[in-house]
Amino acid sequence: MKRTEPGEGMSAALAAEWVRPFLDFLAKERRYSAYTVRNYRQAIEDFHRWLRRNGRAGAGFDGLTPRETRDYLIEAQRRRSRRTLHNQVSGLRTFFRFWLQRGRVKRNPFAGLPLPKLQRSLPKFLTEAQAAKLLGGPQQLLANQALDAFTAGRDRVVLELLYGGGLRVSELVALDYGAIDFAAGSARVLGKGRKERVCPLGRVALAAVRKFRDEFAAAKGPGDPVVVTVRQRRMPVREVQLLVKRYLALADLPMDLSPHKLRHSYATHLLNAGADLRTVQELLGHASLTTTQVYTHTSVARLKEIYA
Repeated sequence: MKRTEPGEGMSAALAAEWVRPFLDFLAKERRYSAYTVRNYRQAIEDFHRWLRRNGRAGAGFDGLTPRETRDYLIEAQRRRSRRTLHNQVSGLRTFFRFWLQRGRVKRNPFAGLPLPKLQRSLPKFLTEAQAAKLLGGPQQLLANQALDAFTAGRDRVVLELLYGGGLRVSELVALDYGAIDFAAGSARVLGKGRKERVCPLGRVALAAVRKFRDEFAAAKGPGDPVVVTVRQRRMPVREVQLLVKRYLALADLPMDLSPHKLRHSYATHLLNAGADLRTVQELLGHASLTTTQVYTHTSVARLKEIYA
Protein backbone atom coordinates (compact mmCIF):
# COMPACT_ATOMS: atom_id res chain seq x y z
CA MET A 1 0.00 0.00 0.00
CA LYS A 2 1.26 3.49 -0.78
CA ARG A 3 2.53 5.24 2.33
CA THR A 4 0.90 8.56 3.09
CA GLU A 5 2.21 11.57 4.95
CA PRO A 6 0.61 12.72 8.20
CA GLY A 7 -2.15 15.28 7.89
CA GLU A 8 -1.93 18.99 8.63
CA GLY A 9 -1.21 19.63 12.30
CA MET A 10 -0.12 16.08 13.07
CA SER A 11 3.57 15.64 13.76
CA ALA A 12 5.55 12.95 11.99
CA ALA A 13 6.40 11.42 15.37
CA LEU A 14 2.73 11.21 16.40
CA ALA A 15 1.77 9.69 13.04
CA ALA A 16 4.60 7.14 13.26
CA GLU A 17 3.75 6.19 16.84
CA TRP A 18 -0.04 5.98 16.63
CA VAL A 19 -1.37 6.10 13.08
CA ARG A 20 1.09 4.13 10.96
CA PRO A 21 0.96 0.87 13.02
CA PHE A 22 -2.83 0.96 12.86
CA LEU A 23 -2.91 1.52 9.09
CA ASP A 24 -0.34 -1.23 8.53
CA PHE A 25 -2.51 -3.57 10.61
CA LEU A 26 -5.56 -2.77 8.45
CA ALA A 27 -3.71 -3.21 5.17
CA LYS A 28 -1.48 -6.20 5.94
CA GLU A 29 -3.37 -8.23 8.54
CA ARG A 30 -7.01 -7.32 8.00
CA ARG A 31 -6.42 -6.91 4.24
CA TYR A 32 -8.63 -3.85 3.98
CA SER A 33 -8.72 -2.09 0.61
CA ALA A 34 -6.52 0.96 0.03
CA TYR A 35 -9.73 2.99 -0.24
CA THR A 36 -10.89 1.94 3.26
CA VAL A 37 -7.43 2.49 4.77
CA ARG A 38 -7.34 5.98 3.28
CA ASN A 39 -10.78 6.81 4.71
CA TYR A 40 -9.77 5.61 8.19
CA ARG A 41 -6.59 7.69 8.02
CA GLN A 42 -8.56 10.76 7.01
CA ALA A 43 -10.99 10.19 9.91
CA ILE A 44 -8.10 10.11 12.40
CA GLU A 45 -6.53 13.22 10.90
CA ASP A 46 -9.84 15.08 10.93
CA PHE A 47 -10.38 14.21 14.59
CA HIS A 48 -6.83 15.28 15.50
CA ARG A 49 -7.26 18.63 13.72
CA TRP A 50 -10.43 19.18 15.76
CA LEU A 51 -8.53 18.39 18.98
CA ARG A 52 -5.83 20.92 18.09
CA ARG A 53 -8.31 23.64 17.17
CA ASN A 54 -10.07 23.19 20.50
CA GLY A 55 -6.93 22.99 22.58
CA ARG A 56 -7.50 19.36 23.56
CA ALA A 57 -4.59 17.67 21.82
CA GLY A 58 -2.20 18.05 24.76
CA ALA A 59 -3.31 14.89 26.53
CA GLY A 60 -2.70 12.79 23.42
CA PHE A 61 -4.81 9.91 22.16
CA ASP A 62 -4.46 8.08 25.47
CA GLY A 63 -6.00 10.85 27.57
CA LEU A 64 -9.36 11.32 25.89
CA THR A 65 -12.76 10.98 27.51
CA PRO A 66 -16.27 10.48 26.08
CA ARG A 67 -16.83 14.23 26.55
CA GLU A 68 -14.35 15.07 23.78
CA THR A 69 -15.94 12.59 21.42
CA ARG A 70 -19.45 13.93 22.13
CA ASP A 71 -18.31 17.50 21.49
CA TYR A 72 -16.57 16.40 18.29
CA LEU A 73 -19.69 14.61 17.13
CA ILE A 74 -21.91 17.66 17.77
CA GLU A 75 -19.65 19.89 15.69
CA ALA A 76 -19.03 17.30 12.95
CA GLN A 77 -22.79 16.96 12.36
CA ARG A 78 -22.82 20.53 11.04
CA ARG A 79 -20.32 19.79 8.28
CA ARG A 80 -20.72 16.10 7.51
CA SER A 81 -23.56 14.03 6.14
CA ARG A 82 -24.93 11.34 8.43
CA ARG A 83 -23.46 8.60 6.26
CA THR A 84 -19.98 10.19 6.28
CA LEU A 85 -20.22 10.74 10.03
CA HIS A 86 -21.08 7.07 10.63
CA ASN A 87 -18.12 6.00 8.48
CA GLN A 88 -15.72 8.33 10.29
CA VAL A 89 -16.82 7.25 13.74
CA SER A 90 -16.52 3.61 12.67
CA GLY A 91 -12.90 4.28 11.68
CA LEU A 92 -12.14 6.07 14.95
CA ARG A 93 -13.84 3.37 17.01
CA THR A 94 -11.69 0.74 15.27
CA PHE A 95 -8.56 2.86 15.82
CA PHE A 96 -9.10 3.12 19.58
CA ARG A 97 -10.13 -0.54 19.85
CA PHE A 98 -6.81 -1.44 18.20
CA TRP A 99 -4.82 0.49 20.83
CA LEU A 100 -7.07 -0.62 23.71
CA GLN A 101 -6.27 -4.25 22.89
CA ARG A 102 -2.56 -3.38 22.97
CA GLY A 103 -2.78 -1.56 26.31
CA ARG A 104 -1.90 1.89 24.97
CA VAL A 105 -5.24 3.48 25.93
CA LYS A 106 -7.39 2.84 29.00
CA ARG A 107 -10.76 3.19 27.26
CA ASN A 108 -12.31 3.48 23.81
CA PRO A 109 -13.89 6.97 23.93
CA PHE A 110 -15.99 6.20 20.84
CA ALA A 111 -17.50 2.98 22.25
CA GLY A 112 -21.24 3.36 22.75
CA LEU A 113 -21.30 6.87 21.29
CA PRO A 114 -24.89 7.48 20.08
CA LEU A 115 -24.99 8.50 16.42
CA PRO A 116 -27.77 10.20 14.42
CA LYS A 117 -30.04 7.65 12.82
CA LEU A 118 -29.38 6.86 9.17
CA GLN A 119 -32.23 7.14 6.72
CA ARG A 120 -32.31 3.90 4.77
CA SER A 121 -32.68 4.90 1.14
CA LEU A 122 -33.32 2.52 -1.71
CA PRO A 123 -30.40 2.13 -4.13
CA LYS A 124 -30.75 3.91 -7.45
CA PHE A 125 -30.68 1.73 -10.53
CA LEU A 126 -31.31 1.79 -14.26
CA THR A 127 -34.30 0.24 -15.92
CA GLU A 128 -33.47 -2.49 -18.39
CA ALA A 129 -34.24 -0.12 -21.28
CA GLN A 130 -31.90 2.52 -19.80
CA ALA A 131 -29.18 -0.07 -19.27
CA ALA A 132 -29.44 -1.17 -22.91
CA LYS A 133 -29.20 2.45 -24.05
CA LEU A 134 -26.11 3.05 -21.89
CA LEU A 135 -24.38 -0.13 -23.07
CA GLY A 136 -25.02 0.82 -26.69
CA GLY A 137 -23.13 4.10 -26.31
CA PRO A 138 -19.68 2.97 -27.55
CA GLN A 139 -21.12 1.35 -30.68
CA GLN A 140 -23.19 4.48 -31.36
CA LEU A 141 -20.13 6.74 -31.18
CA LEU A 142 -18.12 4.32 -33.32
CA ALA A 143 -20.85 4.27 -35.99
CA ASN A 144 -20.89 8.08 -36.00
CA GLN A 145 -17.06 8.10 -36.29
CA ALA A 146 -16.88 10.02 -33.02
CA LEU A 147 -14.71 7.32 -31.44
CA ASP A 148 -11.88 5.09 -32.64
CA ALA A 149 -12.29 1.32 -32.67
CA PHE A 150 -9.87 0.71 -29.77
CA THR A 151 -11.62 3.12 -27.40
CA ALA A 152 -15.08 1.93 -28.42
CA GLY A 153 -14.09 -1.70 -27.79
CA ARG A 154 -12.45 -0.91 -24.46
CA ASP A 155 -15.37 1.23 -23.27
CA ARG A 156 -17.81 -1.51 -24.18
CA VAL A 157 -15.79 -4.00 -22.11
CA VAL A 158 -15.90 -1.62 -19.13
CA LEU A 159 -19.67 -1.12 -19.30
CA GLU A 160 -20.44 -4.78 -19.97
CA LEU A 161 -18.33 -6.02 -17.04
CA LEU A 162 -19.74 -3.45 -14.61
CA TYR A 163 -23.30 -4.35 -15.56
CA GLY A 164 -23.09 -7.90 -16.94
CA GLY A 165 -20.72 -9.13 -14.23
CA GLY A 166 -21.78 -6.93 -11.31
CA LEU A 167 -18.16 -6.00 -10.64
CA ARG A 168 -17.05 -3.16 -8.40
CA VAL A 169 -14.83 -0.61 -10.15
CA SER A 170 -11.85 -1.69 -8.03
CA GLU A 171 -12.47 -5.31 -9.07
CA LEU A 172 -12.75 -4.31 -12.72
CA VAL A 173 -9.45 -2.44 -12.92
CA ALA A 174 -7.66 -5.27 -11.05
CA LEU A 175 -9.00 -7.97 -13.40
CA ASP A 176 -6.35 -9.87 -15.39
CA TYR A 177 -6.85 -12.22 -18.33
CA GLY A 178 -5.68 -15.14 -16.19
CA ALA A 179 -8.69 -14.65 -13.91
CA ILE A 180 -11.18 -15.20 -16.75
CA ASP A 181 -12.36 -18.68 -17.65
CA PHE A 182 -13.61 -18.20 -21.21
CA ALA A 183 -14.87 -21.77 -21.41
CA ALA A 184 -16.97 -21.48 -18.26
CA GLY A 185 -17.89 -17.84 -18.94
CA SER A 186 -16.80 -16.60 -15.52
CA ALA A 187 -14.14 -14.57 -13.75
CA ARG A 188 -12.42 -14.85 -10.37
CA VAL A 189 -12.30 -11.50 -8.61
CA LEU A 190 -10.96 -10.28 -5.28
CA GLY A 191 -13.61 -8.28 -3.47
CA LYS A 192 -13.67 -6.47 -0.13
CA GLY A 193 -11.46 -8.04 2.50
CA ARG A 194 -9.64 -9.78 -0.36
CA LYS A 195 -12.37 -12.39 -0.51
CA GLU A 196 -12.36 -14.27 -3.79
CA ARG A 197 -15.58 -15.05 -5.63
CA VAL A 198 -16.54 -16.34 -9.06
CA CYS A 199 -18.68 -14.03 -11.21
CA PRO A 200 -20.59 -15.29 -14.27
CA LEU A 201 -19.93 -12.72 -16.98
CA GLY A 202 -22.72 -13.45 -19.40
CA ARG A 203 -22.47 -14.22 -23.10
CA VAL A 204 -22.44 -10.60 -24.33
CA ALA A 205 -19.84 -9.38 -21.81
CA LEU A 206 -17.59 -12.36 -22.54
CA ALA A 207 -17.83 -11.76 -26.29
CA ALA A 208 -16.86 -8.10 -25.79
CA VAL A 209 -13.80 -9.08 -23.75
CA ARG A 210 -12.72 -11.72 -26.26
CA LYS A 211 -13.10 -9.34 -29.22
CA PHE A 212 -11.12 -6.58 -27.53
CA ARG A 213 -8.39 -9.01 -26.46
CA ASP A 214 -8.00 -10.51 -29.92
CA GLU A 215 -8.08 -7.22 -31.84
CA PHE A 216 -6.49 -4.61 -29.57
CA ALA A 217 -4.66 -6.02 -26.54
CA ALA A 218 -0.89 -5.64 -26.86
CA ALA A 219 -0.36 -8.00 -23.90
CA LYS A 220 -2.82 -10.78 -23.14
CA GLY A 221 -0.96 -13.08 -20.75
CA PRO A 222 -2.42 -14.36 -17.47
CA GLY A 223 -1.04 -11.38 -15.52
CA ASP A 224 -1.99 -8.68 -18.02
CA PRO A 225 -4.88 -6.30 -17.31
CA VAL A 226 -8.15 -6.61 -19.19
CA VAL A 227 -9.05 -2.92 -19.05
CA VAL A 228 -6.26 -0.70 -20.33
CA THR A 229 -5.60 2.86 -21.45
CA VAL A 230 -4.57 3.85 -24.98
CA ARG A 231 -0.97 3.32 -23.83
CA GLN A 232 -1.87 -0.27 -22.84
CA ARG A 233 -1.52 0.42 -19.11
CA ARG A 234 -3.93 -0.67 -16.41
CA MET A 235 -6.80 1.80 -16.29
CA PRO A 236 -7.13 3.84 -13.08
CA VAL A 237 -10.38 3.85 -11.09
CA ARG A 238 -10.91 7.56 -11.71
CA GLU A 239 -10.78 7.12 -15.50
CA VAL A 240 -13.45 4.41 -15.29
CA GLN A 241 -15.66 6.74 -13.25
CA LEU A 242 -15.28 9.54 -15.81
CA LEU A 243 -15.90 7.10 -18.66
CA VAL A 244 -19.24 6.07 -17.18
CA LYS A 245 -20.21 9.73 -16.69
CA ARG A 246 -19.59 10.41 -20.39
CA TYR A 247 -21.88 7.59 -21.47
CA LEU A 248 -24.55 8.61 -18.97
CA ALA A 249 -24.55 12.05 -20.58
CA LEU A 250 -24.70 10.49 -24.05
CA ALA A 251 -27.72 8.38 -23.04
CA ASP A 252 -29.37 11.42 -21.39
CA LEU A 253 -29.42 9.64 -18.03
CA PRO A 254 -29.00 11.21 -14.55
CA MET A 255 -25.36 12.14 -13.92
CA ASP A 256 -25.51 11.01 -10.29
CA LEU A 257 -25.66 7.39 -11.46
CA SER A 258 -22.15 6.26 -10.54
CA PRO A 259 -20.47 3.07 -11.82
CA HIS A 260 -21.63 1.39 -8.60
CA LYS A 261 -25.22 2.03 -9.72
CA LEU A 262 -24.60 -0.38 -12.60
CA ARG A 263 -23.92 -2.99 -9.93
CA HIS A 264 -27.22 -2.04 -8.27
CA SER A 265 -28.94 -2.42 -11.65
CA TYR A 266 -27.35 -5.84 -12.16
CA ALA A 267 -28.67 -7.06 -8.79
CA THR A 268 -32.14 -5.59 -9.26
CA HIS A 269 -32.57 -7.02 -12.75
CA LEU A 270 -31.46 -10.47 -11.54
CA LEU A 271 -34.07 -10.43 -8.78
CA ASN A 272 -36.74 -9.13 -11.17
CA ALA A 273 -35.94 -12.08 -13.43
CA GLY A 274 -36.53 -14.51 -10.57
CA ALA A 275 -33.02 -15.05 -9.19
CA ASP A 276 -32.72 -16.36 -5.63
CA LEU A 277 -31.67 -13.77 -3.04
CA ARG A 278 -28.91 -15.99 -1.66
CA THR A 279 -27.51 -16.49 -5.17
CA VAL A 280 -27.44 -12.73 -5.76
CA GLN A 281 -25.66 -12.30 -2.42
CA GLU A 282 -22.92 -14.70 -3.54
CA LEU A 283 -22.62 -13.06 -6.96
CA LEU A 284 -22.23 -9.61 -5.42
CA GLY A 285 -19.83 -10.81 -2.73
CA HIS A 286 -21.88 -9.42 0.17
CA ALA A 287 -20.77 -10.70 3.56
CA SER A 288 -24.29 -10.36 4.96
CA LEU A 289 -27.64 -11.20 3.40
CA THR A 290 -29.00 -8.01 5.01
CA THR A 291 -26.93 -5.97 2.56
CA THR A 292 -28.50 -7.79 -0.38
CA GLN A 293 -32.05 -7.58 0.97
CA VAL A 294 -32.30 -3.89 0.11
CA TYR A 295 -32.70 -4.93 -3.54
CA THR A 296 -35.87 -6.84 -2.70
CA HIS A 297 -37.33 -3.57 -1.42
CA THR A 298 -36.32 -1.94 -4.70
CA SER A 299 -38.10 -4.66 -6.65
CA VAL A 300 -41.24 -4.36 -4.51
CA ALA A 301 -41.22 -0.58 -4.88
CA ARG A 302 -40.99 -0.99 -8.64
CA LEU A 303 -43.89 -3.45 -8.66
CA LYS A 304 -46.04 -0.99 -6.69
CA GLU A 305 -45.14 1.77 -9.15
CA ILE A 306 -46.13 -0.38 -12.12
CA TYR A 307 -49.37 -1.44 -10.41
CA ALA A 308 -50.30 2.19 -9.62
